[in-house]
Amino acid sequence: MFTIMRYTFAKLRGQILGWGIGIAALGLILIPFYGVFLDQQEQFIEMINNYPPEFMAFFGGDAASMATAEGYLSMYGFSLLPIIIGIFALIAGSGLIAGDEESGRLDLILAHPVSRTALLFGRFLAFCGAALAILVIGWLGFSILLGGSGLDVSWAEMALPFLPVLAQALVYGAMAFLLSMILPAGRLAAMVAGLVMVASYFLSSMAAMNENLGTVADLLPYAYFQGGDAINGLQTSWFLGLLAVSAIFAALAWWRFSKRDIRVGGEGSWKLPFR
Repeated sequence: MFTIMRYTFAKLRGQILGWGIGIAALGLILIPFYGVFLDQQEQFIEMINNYPPEFMAFFGGDAASMATAEGYLSMYGFSLLPIIIGIFALIAGSGLIAGDEESGRLDLILAHPVSRTALLFGRFLAFCGAALAILVIGWLGFSILLGGSGLDVSWAEMALPFLPVLAQALVYGAMAFLLSMILPAGRLAAMVAGLVMVASYFLSSMAAMNENLGTVADLLPYAYFQGGDAINGLQTSWFLGLLAVSAIFAALAWWRFSKRDIRVGGEGSWKLPFR
C-alpha cells in the first residue's frame, strides 16, 4: 500500500506545485496589502458599506469586522479557498481509481500481486497527502511576509485557518471518490460532487439573510467552514467531524469497489435493482 501511495503522490507532484504556488501567490499579494488597507481603512469600510448585503454574504464578513486580522483574512483570503482547493479535490478524487479504469489500465494493474484494498487506500492516502502538501505551500506564501505586514498573527496562528480548508478539500475529494465508484464515469462523479460543493457554498452564504435556508445549509460541508476566524481558535468538533465524514466516504468507496466488477475501458451502466 505504501508503494502505491508513494507512486500516486509522485504522479500528483505537478498538481501539488501548481495549486500550491497559486495559493501561495495569493498570500504574497494579500498579506502585504493589509498595511495599505489600514492606512485607508475609512475609505475601504465606506466602500464596503455601499456593497449590497447579498454580495457581502458570500465573503463571510461585514465592514465592522474588516479591521481585524481574522475579518480581513476571511473576506479576502479564506472565503473562496475551499472552492479553489475543492476543484483540485474533485478532479483528483474522482480519478483516483476511475481514471485508470476508464483508460483500460486498471485490469492490468490488478493483474499484479496487489489487492484492491491496498490499491484503493494507497491512492486515497496519496490524495490526502497531496491536499496537505498544497496547503502547506499555500501557508508558506501566507506566512513569509507576516513580519512587516501589520497583521499581529504568528506563523502558527496562520496555519490554523488552513486546517478547515484541508477538511473541506478532503470531504469533497472523498465524496467524488465514492461517487466515481457508483456512477458510470469519473467526470460525472466530479460534476455531481461539484454541484454539492457549489450548492453548499451558496446556501451557507445566503443562510445569514434567509433563516429558512439554514436548515438545508447545515446538512452540507461549507456550513462547518471556519475561515479566518480559526486564528482565534480552531473549531475542533467541526474539523474532526468533516474528517470523519471523509473517512466514511472512503470506506464506502472501498466497500463498493470490492463488490463490483471492473469496468472495461470505462464502459459502465446504471445497475438498477429491477433489471
